[in-house]
Amino acid sequence: MQNGPAVRRRKLGAELRALRTGAGLTSGEAARLVGWHQSKVSRIETGASGVKPADVRLLLDAYGERDGQLRELLLMLAGSEEAGGRSRWWHAYRGILPPTYRDFISLESQATGMRTLETTVVPGLLQTPEYAQAVTRAALDGVDEERLDALVEVRLARQDVLRSDPPLELSAVLDEAVLRREIGGPEVMARQLARLVECARLPQVRLQVLPFAAGAHVGLTGPFVIFSFQSTSDLDVVVLDQLTSSLYLERKEDLKAYLEAFNTLQIHALSPEDSLDYIAGIGDGA
Repeated sequence: MQNGPAVRRRKLGAELRALRTGAGLTSGEAARLVGWHQSKVSRIETGASGVKPADVRLLLDAYGERDGQLRELLLMLAGSEEAGGRSRWWHAYRGILPPTYRDFISLESQATGMRTLETTVVPGLLQTPEYAQAVTRAALDGVDEERLDALVEVRLARQDVLRSDPPLELSAVLDEAVLRREIGGPEVMARQLARLVECARLPQVRLQVLPFAAGAHVGLTGPFVIFSFQSTSDLDVVVLDQLTSSLYLERKEDLKAYLEAFNTLQIHALSPEDSLDYIAGIGDGA
């Protein structure tokens, strides 16, 4: 397990190393092409040191990499302030967002797919403003109103990934407890359930409910998120959210285990069509 920045450095370094070897270059030859010492290339490829976006561009040019989507993703991992014309809007909230949350948002903004299991609350990308406010207030006991409002703004701004072109493909499995837990009061919860029904009809959203009747399941250990990227599966990552931080799993065996777990959860959950009816029924008091 690593924190977000360490995972990004290692993934970026591994991808740059693969591109270099694919171009038929040794680390020494690559260093000479860009005017560096070989040790700098080695440190970047092992994730031992960070790398500036400008340096990533130099390496990509030296390796002849022209895939625009891959270049954009690697520049994002290097901390580019702007990738593909998309400003990193969350930097305006640096003063209130912990680094792990900023890392999560940056991955979310560049991912092409997101699989998530939620066992306690509605996924942030599907929350209404009132629900987001109630969840944030409960999670941060004693938070002042100004910071609360800013954090809710961030939560709502994140939802733009579902409306981008192309949109993020979201697959979510919700434990029935998510739907039954009354957060914010009856009216807030009723509107949140209606929002879920609305979102479930979007072509880029696959929403499934895991009913109580399913009994014990592999997701009892807790919620998780799997980010996937179209350019390369080597950049896929699992995120485990905790109260004060997030943990990132990058090993292939970890990814395989969580992907298999998510597939199993989808099998035992209601179909997307039945899930939509189930959510609507709870909203109607059935």
